[in-house]
Amino acid sequence: MNSIARTALHIALVSLVPVAASTAQSAARPEAPLPTVELRPGMVITRSVRVVPKTYRLRAPASLDTSVITIRGDSITVDFAGATLEGQSPSADPDHAAGVAIRIDGGHDVRILNAKVRGYKVGVLARGARGLTLADNDLSYNWKPRLYSLVEHESLVDWLSFHHNEHDEWLRYGAAIYLADVSGGVIRGNTVEQGMNALMLVRSDSLRIESNTFSFNTGLGIGLYRSSFNTIMHNRADYDVRGYSEGFYHRGQDSADLLMFEQCSHNVVAYNSMTHGGDGLFLWAGQHTMDTGLGGANDNLFYGNDFSFAPANGMEATFSRNAFIANRVEGSDYGLWGGYSHDSKVIGNVFVRNRTGIAIEHGQDNVIASNVFDGDSTAIWLFGAPVSPTDSGYPMHHDSRSRDYDIRGNVFASNRVGVRASNTTHVAITDNRFANIDSLTVLRDTSGYRFDADTTLADAASIDVEHAMPPLPRDVAAHAPAPLPGGIRPARSPMERRDRASIIVDEWGPYDWRSPKLWPVDSTHALPLHLAVLGPPGTWRVVARRGIASLSRTSGRMDDTIAVTPRRDATGDWSLTLEYRGQATVSPRGEHHAAGEPVRFSYDHFEPVIAWTARLFTWNASTDPRAHASSFAELLHSTPIVTQHVSRLDYEGYGRLTRCAPADHVALEATGAVQLAPGAYTLRAISDDAVRVWVDGTLAIDHWTPHESALDFASLSGGRHTLRVQYYQVDGWNELRVEIVRGVQRSLGTPGTPAEH
Repeated sequence: MNSIARTALHIALVSLVPVAASTAQSAARPEAPLPTVELRPGMVITRSVRVVPKTYRLRAPASLDTSVITIRGDSITVDFAGATLEGQSPSADPDHAAGVAIRIDGGHDVRILNAKVRGYKVGVLARGARGLTLADNDLSYNWKPRLYSLVEHESLVDWLSFHHNEHDEWLRYGAAIYLADVSGGVIRGNTVEQGMNALMLVRSDSLRIESNTFSFNTGLGIGLYRSSFNTIMHNRADYDVRGYSEGFYHRGQDSADLLMFEQCSHNVVAYNSMTHGGDGLFLWAGQHTMDTGLGGANDNLFYGNDFSFAPANGMEATFSRNAFIANRVEGSDYGLWGGYSHDSKVIGNVFVRNRTGIAIEHGQDNVIASNVFDGDSTAIWLFGAPVSPTDSGYPMHHDSRSRDYDIRGNVFASNRVGVRASNTTHVAITDNRFANIDSLTVLRDTSGYRFDADTTLADAASIDVEHAMPPLPRDVAAHAPAPLPGGIRPARSPMERRDRASIIVDEWGPYDWRSPKLWPVDSTHALPLHLAVLGPPGTWRVVARRGIASLSRTSGRMDDTIAVTPRRDATGDWSLTLEYRGQATVSPRGEHHAAGEPVRFSYDHFEPVIAWTARLFTWNASTDPRAHASSFAELLHSTPIVTQHVSRLDYEGYGRLTRCAPADHVALEATGAVQLAPGAYTLRAISDDAVRVWVDGTLAIDHWTPHESALDFASLSGGRHTLRVQYYQVDGWNELRVEIVRGVQRSLGTPGTPAEH
């Protein structure tokens, strides 16, 4: 074992020593009675106290520079004793949450215990603390954005970008816990669910993060930025995901159970369950490495984790060197994506039924040993470009050829391709076992390869894959991090072992299966519409319906499917309400119901009928809408390349807006009319590159400068309205969606990049 892997494993052992000492010191503290206090807005706590346990409805100022409660000083314990801080009503939409609940200003040996915090943009914000302890707190149900991806297709409005955080740009995404410049301490036994991000570390080191539950969030379970020498063990961070719709798309949109960005090194990540995340692990070296070829997110150890069922990558680690030991990845697009990974060790992992087990682009000096590849379409894929890329500074400062792989002692079973390589040199494939493989190797423009002592079997049944795990090399096993006593372990519980089809993402994020839900089996535009009855075991019955002609059934058991046929005169407006009885439930807003208590749930469809006439045009330099407004206006009075009569304006994707139009330099003008019942409504437009909308002849939305996917709104009242939409596409991604929703809605969705805000 070379020095890199040995160093990473050694970190695991060394890091656990001060942890045990810290735990002992905490346990040894005298438990003297603490004075009690009641919370009030703007309160500054400078001594140890116990909070009177009740619910405190305390709104926070919108600014993240202030907070409801501030803790300042040294050796302070604040035991909330189950007290709840609420920044807004639990029934309010979570994207209305604002401000900071608890701020810790520096100090050392500060402990926050047994708090419940909900309804804020940031639950706990700590800066410059030393020896911080956050234990047994519940910081669920804080801020998260509305999502705009549909069942049928995604929206780029929802994509995340974590590339910059030198000035706390990540705060725009909110967090249950945000630690900046914190050194040493313990984050243990906390729960964060149904928010945006659970735990974010920025320039923070030497923390023990253990036995927390950070699941069902729309962004990240745990995120690190320039944070090193931390130990992350025995946590559950599952279903931190967005950008997935079964049968339609699986992108993840840069959500992840664990994110490590920009020079995060020497961290130990062991015995965690991190399944069903956009990525299980998403590691990126950072902009400094991209620009200079130096540094990286290096010498991290990932040991004994479960990163299965990711819509994108079980593990993604790029431009860095790391050790991946004894992990499991099942049912993902890529088990491990290792672009530009070098000097990395991939040893003793299990890759099961991924599209590709391991894919490494432009990698160097990597060891792939003692792994099992079971049912992956391609087990190992190594490749590089014939000519060194020039799209970043990294290959200008760093050798980026694909070369020097040691592939040994692995088990390959039921793969279409065992090892695929292109534009790669010096690949040693030795002492492996292959069973029921269509093609052992597919090599193209690859030289310097050799085979030695490999075994080929015709029948995969001759290998008991579940028990065929090659033993870890002795020196690797000897330096494995010891599990903590009583620490949770990746387990094959029903939720963790379900495949990716169990990922349901609605406009408020991932569904947690703890309450009943109606969800389309396929497209929301199908007629009749088939709705799956999801949730805990129990029974259901129909208690209300509106605008529905017929139902395939009116009662049954969970996991049933109901076929719904709307009435012809429903004008796109119908609803179905069911009542559930069965196990205890918890709603997505945290509302608890006891077992046997009736729980109502519904599916509402609102899409007012609009008969759009859409005309498409092509434009050129002389009619460019960005420079020649009058010429472009004349273009729209010319003969279009195609005229379409459509029921909705909903276009998105790379390439052509429609089959009859080119991919670039396309314009659209659409007209239609809508009849709305009395009430308040919002016209919502999502566009990339530009849009403007007239309502009854008045310009209501004007976003005519080219932009990435963005939201715009206009108010509507009941009655009849005429609509006119103009849109143009320059090149690349196209997106245009114009729709009407009930109520007054100004939700801006996921915040964009810092440059946009």
